[in-house]
This record gives sequence, C-alpha cells and structure tokens, in this order.
Amino acid sequence: MAATLFFAVILCGIYPLVVFGLSQLLFSHRANGSLLVDKSGVVRGSALLAQNFTGAQYFHPRPSAAGANGYDATSSSGSNLGPTSSNLVRNISANLAAYRSENGLTINAIVPADAVTASGSGLDPHISLANARMQIPRVAKARGMTEANVQKLVRLNTSGRDLGVFGEPRVNVMMLNFALDQSVQK
Repeated sequence: MAATLFFAVILCGIYPLVVFGLSQLLFSHRANGSLLVDKSGVVRGSALLAQNFTGAQYFHPRPSAAGANGYDATSSSGSNLGPTSSNLVRNISANLAAYRSENGLTINAIVPADAVTASGSGLDPHISLANARMQIPRVAKARGMTEANVQKLVRLNTSGRDLGVFGEPRVNVMMLNFALDQSVQK
C-alpha cells in the first residue's frame, strides 16, 4: 500500500509536473503545439499538422486519409490500402489527374509521389522540394508575385536532412502558406 501511494505521488504527480515545467522553460513554442499566430493574434493552425489548402494561391499539402473528408486531426491514420488495391490505384489516378490539371502540367508529366499519396498519419505538413517547385508557378501567378519571390519563401521554409544525412529536404506547407499570407498583409 505504501509503495503504491509512493509511486502514485512520484509518477502521477511530481514527474509530470517536472516534465511539463522543463518543456515550458526550454521549448515552450513546441510544447504548446507549434501554433501559427497571425499579426492580429488569431491562431491559423499548427506547424505540426497539415490543413487542406485548395485555392490556387496556396501550396497544396499531400492528400490525406485522416477522417472521412481528410485532414481530421482527431482521426489520424493512413489509408491502409495495399499496392494491389483497386481503391488505391483509383485514388492515385484521380489525384494525379487533379495535380497535373491544377499545376498546368502535361498529361505525361512526372509527378512526385508525395503529391498523389497520403502520408502514414494523413496529417504530415511536409511535401518534397520537387513537389513545392512544381507548384511555384501556379502560386506566383495566383498571388501576382514573381516566381523568384515565391521560390525564396520556399527556401526559407525548407528543412534539410535530419542530422545532415537522414531523409530528404522537405517543405512545411503550413509554415510556407502562413508566410505567404503574412507577406501579403505587410
């Protein structure tokens, strides 16, 4: 009984308070959800979760399988469709046609895989650098910006390989679209 009470106090009280306190002290922005707050103080999203941007003036994230309509943070999951699934082939074909159409690409243009397939969580806010580069002309035209200025914002929101060797460079769509909106509001 005494051991149970002792461990309950330590593991259910003191330890969580220490972890919470240290996280708030050392990296409070991350510990509080990496929220993106605009100049008027309104929370526009989190840098950790994708949102469905559909307008031509925005970079579009990966397709999402999270929830019935996608991008549902309360229903994070992949599609769990295997490579022989006719539903997967149908989804990718539809995503491929839509991506090529919205970005003014030819019918046989090679498209990055992340542009037409969902991530494992369905909420990954990152896209490949190749995917972002293919969207630059559309976004620049829709916003009345030069492609060079949009490319600069893409570069500023690109993360390199983890520890310099793991993974590929990636662009955070949430942060990029947030930066685009903030640059217009100046």
